[in-house]
Amino acid sequence: MKKEKNLDAQGRRPFGIRDKIAYAAGDLGCNMSFSLKSTVQTFWLVFMTLETGLLSILLLLVQIWDAVNDPMIGTLIDNDRRKYKHGKFKTYIFIGACGLLVGGAAVFLPFPGAPVALKAVLFVLGYIVWDAFYTIANVPYGSMLSLVTEDVGQRAQLSTWRSIGSMVGNILPNVILPMLIWQKVTYDGTTGFLDKIEIPEGFDKSQFLVNPETGLPYKLGEEILSPATGKQVEILLGDRVFWAALIMGVLGFVAFILMLKLITIRVDENSVKTNEGGGQKMNIISAFGKFMRNRPAVGATMAAMGMFLGMNAATTANTIMFATYFNMAQMSGVVQMIGFLPMFLFMPFITKIVEKYGKKEASVFGTIVSLVGGVVMLIFPLIQDTNLALVVYLIGLVIFGIGMGVYTCVSWAMMSDAIDYNEWKYGTREDGTVYALHSFFRKLAQGVGPSLVLLMMGWIGYQAKLGTIGQSFETAHNMCWLVAGLYLFSAVVQFIGLAVVYNLDKKTLTQMKTDLDAKHAAEAEGAAE
Repeated sequence: MKKEKNLDAQGRRPFGIRDKIAYAAGDLGCNMSFSLKSTVQTFWLVFMTLETGLLSILLLLVQIWDAVNDPMIGTLIDNDRRKYKHGKFKTYIFIGACGLLVGGAAVFLPFPGAPVALKAVLFVLGYIVWDAFYTIANVPYGSMLSLVTEDVGQRAQLSTWRSIGSMVGNILPNVILPMLIWQKVTYDGTTGFLDKIEIPEGFDKSQFLVNPETGLPYKLGEEILSPATGKQVEILLGDRVFWAALIMGVLGFVAFILMLKLITIRVDENSVKTNEGGGQKMNIISAFGKFMRNRPAVGATMAAMGMFLGMNAATTANTIMFATYFNMAQMSGVVQMIGFLPMFLFMPFITKIVEKYGKKEASVFGTIVSLVGGVVMLIFPLIQDTNLALVVYLIGLVIFGIGMGVYTCVSWAMMSDAIDYNEWKYGTREDGTVYALHSFFRKLAQGVGPSLVLLMMGWIGYQAKLGTIGQSFETAHNMCWLVAGLYLFSAVVQFIGLAVVYNLDKKTLTQMKTDLDAKHAAEAEGAAE
């Protein structure tokens, strides 16, 4: 009887911690797959040895698919009126989770000796399969927040727990995976270690049997050094990437099943749309024109693009830099985690910070801090001692992460203010248009950024056929300048977007809210009469 008292009129249990944990588990499941994106370029560049130019083009192609994929599958789900035993949204998430059991591994099929044309086909097909199943799971998962509860406060709690699940789902793979898939090579007393090394073009096996520093044969347990840079050889174990992706698929599947078992749907599924703007048709030219006259929307979008250029575009360059210059690719994930953990320090204090200083003011100060971090990063390529250079790099990265902390916490709230601004200035709300175009430009930065970085790596001397072992010291050093430049450019774009373009400071925002409240009150009064 006690159990029945806890149920609502429809026989459903009330919203509680069980729903929060379940929703967090869902994003953990998503990110067990999504976090592999940071490894895709490295795998195909280092292990499969696709040239930077070709990989850049292929990456652009699959990003076009990614852009089409989301609304296409979202529309499919919205238009599906069939009755499912466990509900429409849960059924689609389960189908996506099943596909992701092997979908993540599909883009890491390890055939380094295959012809270039076959490699290109494997990359495109593998990515399409993976991305399709990811979207089938992720799109309804994101919309499920609105199905669990109609209460605004409870939805905010679910959003926070989703961030927790995302954080855990990103940190674990990004920290642990590099330790598993990169291996430093030492002399084992035989020539068997040579079978693990992809001998770069222009080199022969005999060069890896003699220490380039002493000119003598290696001794047992001695580090095998690259003839090109004189640093210990560190190889990417491509087969392990494939198996790691499979294991992550299983872990993600378990997390999805946990969510589906624990979470309760309380809202009519057909009342919630997965597509931005509720599936309304949008005149792209008219929508773009309206978007561009909305200064807060444009400014916040510029800042988001700058953020992703720093976080996403620099990922591959970072990994290659750690493999060729710092000789510690295994620890690259740990270093990146240390650098970006400060972003999450602001979460408990963000409400008080915003109330006291305002969203724009606090975010602009943060971008100035990020600019300082970017300038510090420009110093580390000048330092010859690699250990000291790494310390300076890490200091710059931490400062950069601290600066990004505030904007990371309030970015979506700033977009909500931008929608209000449109109503305040022009008398109309453009929720779907603003969010759709903002999302489009964010994805543009996430997709085009890494593609452009691959081209830049080719321009500064990186040759895929040489792997990480055969790159010259000059190329390895140029990677440091590229990484530092990317972070500084990212901070500059964020600063321009928030300090120059975004025009809703605390005083203006207060006035806007006051005017809109008065307008809405007058409209409600008129409707009542």
